[in-house]
Amino acid sequence: MKNQELTLLYVFDAIMTEGSITRAAERLNMTQPAVSNAVSRMRHAWKDPVFVKKGRQIEPTSYALSLWDQVRGPMHELSRAVTTTGFDPATSRRKFRIALADMMLDLLWPPLVSKLEQDAPGIDLHAVPYTLGGAHMQLREAHVDLAIGMLTEHDHSLRSTWLADSGYVLAMREDHPLAGRPITLEEFLDARHLLISLSGDTHGPVDSALDRMGLSRRVAVTVNHFPAIPALLQTSDLITALPDGMMQDEKLRKGLWLTRLPIEVDPISLYLIWHARHDREPGLIWMRSLVEYLIRERWQDLVKEIEQ
Repeated sequence: MKNQELTLLYVFDAIMTEGSITRAAERLNMTQPAVSNAVSRMRHAWKDPVFVKKGRQIEPTSYALSLWDQVRGPMHELSRAVTTTGFDPATSRRKFRIALADMMLDLLWPPLVSKLEQDAPGIDLHAVPYTLGGAHMQLREAHVDLAIGMLTEHDHSLRSTWLADSGYVLAMREDHPLAGRPITLEEFLDARHLLISLSGDTHGPVDSALDRMGLSRRVAVTVNHFPAIPALLQTSDLITALPDGMMQDEKLRKGLWLTRLPIEVDPISLYLIWHARHDREPGLIWMRSLVEYLIRERWQDLVKEIEQ
């Protein structure tokens, strides 16, 4: 195979993986015009449009889809074989995209950004909204490099490492009629509940625990944005079950009463998740190690605050 043809396949694989000429250019450390020029050469060499515009997006032709089915496996293996073993964060201009919920962003982003400013000033960091099913698909399609959250899908394409387990705490405003004392199961079931749901689903871990008891509660309000919860609780008679680690921030706790739930709820297990194609990629290995260290360190601090 000629070097030019191999180069075109390399660019083609990046565009197919990223689903965007702009993101492919970032991935390859090339300019966007250079990638567009490579697409023009593909069209001439392969006698096919390869990519067609659909609104602001591009869509591969049937020929491109067929070609990628044949080459993406070998291309990933070739990339693994020739990837340099070294990665210097101090000089890297890498961009990392991480899917995570806003509550995890509040926990991770301050120490991570500070660390990057000190040790890797050329690295860019982008947060991507996290949803249970969406994050796994984004990893498979290489739209994100890492995801932080619950692991709900298990297959050979995804890798993960456990980060932490989080229990639950019941929160309400300080002058709530139920505040200041342990809450009974009957009072819990009769209350109006607030649920944070990234997907819009009104059934959460608390409801699964109640299902096993043959009971149910009224989820009166849902939100998909964690920072909205304190203000809603402070101005209503709503109560909510929240991950206990997230409620150790004094600013979030202000004006709220925290107590135990009257039922046992399975803890949430948080994982750092990535695609198998990045198992040996030095930059991702470095970022995974850094994220894992920072989250576990911060989680230990929160646990100490809870115990005190």
